[in-house]
Amino acid sequence: MSSLDEFALIHRLTQGKQSLAFQQASGVEIGIGDDAAVAHLAPGSQLVMTCDTMTEQIHFKDITMRNPDIGYKAMAAAVSDIAAMGAIPRYALVAVSFPKETSQTRMEEIYEGLYECANRWSVVIVGGDTTSSAGGITVSVTVIGEVEAGKALLRSAAKPGDVLFATGELGRSAAGLDFLLAQNVPNKQWNDDLNWKERLSLIQAHCRPEPQVEAGQLLQKSGVCHALNDVSDGLASEAWEIAEASDIGIDLIEDRIPIADELMSYAQQAGKDPLDFVLFGGEDYQLVGTMQAEHAITLQMKFKEAGLTLHIIGYVNAETKGVRLVQSSGYVLPIEKKGYNHF
Repeated sequence: MSSLDEFALIHRLTQGKQSLAFQQASGVEIGIGDDAAVAHLAPGSQLVMTCDTMTEQIHFKDITMRNPDIGYKAMAAAVSDIAAMGAIPRYALVAVSFPKETSQTRMEEIYEGLYECANRWSVVIVGGDTTSSAGGITVSVTVIGEVEAGKALLRSAAKPGDVLFATGELGRSAAGLDFLLAQNVPNKQWNDDLNWKERLSLIQAHCRPEPQVEAGQLLQKSGVCHALNDVSDGLASEAWEIAEASDIGIDLIEDRIPIADELMSYAQQAGKDPLDFVLFGGEDYQLVGTMQAEHAITLQMKFKEAGLTLHIIGYVNAETKGVRLVQSSGYVLPIEKKGYNHF
């Protein structure tokens, strides 16, 4: 553990990572250093708030993630929840617990990842807590965003006649995790000598997921997006959440689901079904939702102009409840409500 006391350690981990000018421009009046932070809320806006926690051995191990990746992903997961509401992420509170034997270097590297992700999405870290733990590292991130009053995108807003969309390829993160677990190599030994080049995009998808903030903004401003969710627990789980919240049925069209070539290649090599990674893997942090069918092509063009993708992968079915998969053969298969579940 560090030889610094608690307050000196917090100062070392947090100070100088974000400039005062950046914080003030983001509406922060009082940041880290007092009992609580103070920030301004834009007129006509509502707060959007979320919290995500990552714990050692459950969400990350030394064979699946490097230290900066831990911090980056913890922040990305919470930012993604804000994106899934069509909101803008503004502020973050970070609580981290370290075992006493944790080296100062490891702590600093985890915080580097936290700030790297926060800075990328212009999120100001305004406070939090740093404590010791009896065992294992825990990183908890609360992100506060804002959205125009009454305009947050909800899971419960899907309507009959909607099409279902996804903002990017799915299943890559789960495949990356599967690959890393199979290699069983401690991250201290990760180097260029390992013949992982053909799997790097899958590893990156797992260790450094990208919250779809810009896509969420486009969807919110379009006025034609109804329901929205982020893919944290797998496409099947997220589709089920929308179906249940909206009291409708969802049909996924197998041939329309975007699957990356590198995922297909890995699944074939590993002897696994690529759809299992897509449906039940999770941690892609792409967005999945529904919108008015007649506006789908126009919105796809707007996404393309912004350098983003929007894939139509299914539709809302008013005749059934739950989620089904329309296979390439035409056979319709009920999909279980499963994905990653802690309990």
